Amino acid sequence: MKRNTICILTALVGSVLWQTAVAADKPQGEAGTGKSFKGPIGLQLYSLRDQFKKDVPGSLDKTRDFGFKYVELAGTYDNPPEKFKQMLADRGLVPISAHYSYARWKQPAEVEKIAAEAKVLGLKYVGCAWIDHKDAFDEQECREAISVFNKAGEVLAKHGLKFFYHTHGYEFEPYGKGTLFDLMMEETKPAWVSYQMDVLWVVFPSQDPTALLKKYDNRWALMHLKDLKKGVKTGSLSGGTDVANNVVLGTGQVIWPEVLKAAKKAGVKYYFVEDESPSVLEQMPQHLKYLEQVKF
Repeated sequence: MKRNTICILTALVGSVLWQTAVAADKPQGEAGTGKSFKGPIGLQLYSLRDQFKKDVPGSLDKTRDFGFKYVELAGTYDNPPEKFKQMLADRGLVPISAHYSYARWKQPAEVEKIAAEAKVLGLKYVGCAWIDHKDAFDEQECREAISVFNKAGEVLAKHGLKFFYHTHGYEFEPYGKGTLFDLMMEETKPAWVSYQMDVLWVVFPSQDPTALLKKYDNRWALMHLKDLKKGVKTGSLSGGTDVANNVVLGTGQVIWPEVLKAAKKAGVKYYFVEDESPSVLEQMPQHLKYLEQVKF
């Protein structure tokens, strides 16, 4: 009887050790991928903005510990680009993209500076996440942005970089038979300007992310995976929504199997989880678990 107990315990310990070894050998970057969703998946570091204010190295450690390999930058937190790139590399984190302010994109000299910094950081995509505007976004502001983006994209292309614009909801003001976003898509040059769909900021103004992915299937390079709480009223083009309405993927209003299937077909190159909620540390593992299990 005693011998049998020892054998059983030995077998159990061996099984645990084997499973631990397998987990340790699992390559970074696989977190958040499964049978259907293959990624590549990364983290928009703005998700940990509160943590970065207190502890930059610790926040990067947390990003790695979540299981991410790829990241999208939201600044370098007062670190020179060279140092921040090394901090990322030390943790096996690969920077893919970053956002810079619209005010800088409007200045040719600043565009060159952005390109130089992006090359130091090793970025592939460099973009803008907000167009400065007054009241409701209008045609004049849209056309100015189109010009700014085309010029910036042309400059970046010469440096081997790709420019992108991140949707934020206000672009869906009515225009002609469509929206100002349609005008932006029509007038920006595909060779120089790509787009990043933030799914929450498409759903919040009552737009259909799946339909947009299909309509402009050659323009979407990047995507922010972000879900909107059920019951939140949609349709606003100018107002924001409480950050607490940014909920765990699969528990909100977004029909993710349809969106992810369309995104794959549209050729989205990188996906980034962005969680602006105060519960980001608790929700992040749940986001990744959902993506691992989602089927489409």
